[in-house]
Amino acid sequence: MSANNQRQEISVPGLNPPISHYCDAVRFGNMLFISGMAPLDADLNVIGGDDVVAQAEAVFAALDKILKQAGASFADILKVTVLLTDVNDRAKINPVRQKYFGSTKPASTLFEVSRLAVPGMKVEIEAVAGLPNA
Repeated sequence: MSANNQRQEISVPGLNPPISHYCDAVRFGNMLFISGMAPLDADLNVIGGDDVVAQAEAVFAALDKILKQAGASFADILKVTVLLTDVNDRAKINPVRQKYFGSTKPASTLFEVSRLAVPGMKVEIEAVAGLPNA
């Protein structure tokens, strides 16, 4: 089987449209690579305004939709990368993260960045998951 036969691009209806040349996720064999999810609505407006917790909730809800479409859950996430415009917001978004992950603890990396792709965004999260029964 060629690599192209194992590769599947995933776009989830109802999520914001891509702002560049990418899809929501790519499945390759039993691995799922989820693009950086942004707190954006269908018109590319920032969800939650200036509230990083509301933005994080929107991001995790988007991750949940992608995982469900792929037949997975947060328990299947192996690694997350969190981008924040203020590293001090980590403590504010941790309860949202714990709500979605429950007792599952993925490998994780956190970066503070000067800005994100859309003005007003305070958080973006990407993930890698291992898919069950793939």
